[in-house]
Amino acid sequence: MRGKNRTKLHLWEKCLVFDLLCVCLVSGAIMSGVGNGGVMTQKAVTAAVTQKDGQGEKKKVALTFDDGPHPEYTPQMLEVLKEQNVKATFFLLGEEVEKYPEIVKKIHEEGHLIGNHSYKHEQLSKLTMEKACAQVNRTNELVYDITGVYPSYLRPPFGDWHEKLDCEANMVEVLWDVDTLDWSVQNHNRIVNKVLKNVQENDIILMHDGYETSVTAAKEIIDTLQKQGYEFVTVDEILFD
Repeated sequence: MRGKNRTKLHLWEKCLVFDLLCVCLVSGAIMSGVGNGGVMTQKAVTAAVTQKDGQGEKKKVALTFDDGPHPEYTPQMLEVLKEQNVKATFFLLGEEVEKYPEIVKKIHEEGHLIGNHSYKHEQLSKLTMEKACAQVNRTNELVYDITGVYPSYLRPPFGDWHEKLDCEANMVEVLWDVDTLDWSVQNHNRIVNKVLKNVQENDIILMHDGYETSVTAAKEIIDTLQKQGYEFVTVDEILFD
């Protein structure tokens, strides 16, 4: 099922973000997008807002990069993004943040959004609650020490996070719609084709910034989708705009 990996937010959370939409959330038009025990997907909200205001906008899509920062390829990826005037979201590993703080600082200073990808890329649901929260909190503190900003968004390794693991930091879980599998195939054309064949408006694309082929593929993906009328944004603009 398409979009099954996208984060979902409960209705009361949507109301906190979309104050003007709270009344509409109980209407039939929007409630038709609610399922799975009162959970509403972001695309249902987006469709409702578009229908409500009747205003057409440029198609949005979000590029996200996991497992960094990488000492060689993250700086190259940042150059590509700068050249193309694109902002992206980087879900960083705490142990890599410790090794390469200057790259983390550069990501932040160039206007990209930094998210949390745990400390050691362990499957959080298989850890005790205490250990899982420690992975998240430690990474948050490391990022804060470098940037002065705590991450608000969490992408759990393997997309595996249990809702009961409610860490002290109140974070939004962000998964994806299109998984390029770039870490596995490491093939420029296959990565590009995977995105171009599957991407839709308001999708979140999963990539990694630790491979040369990911850097070159990201450039072609950006070039092509911009020509198709897409605007690249950070995940917060997909989730809450």
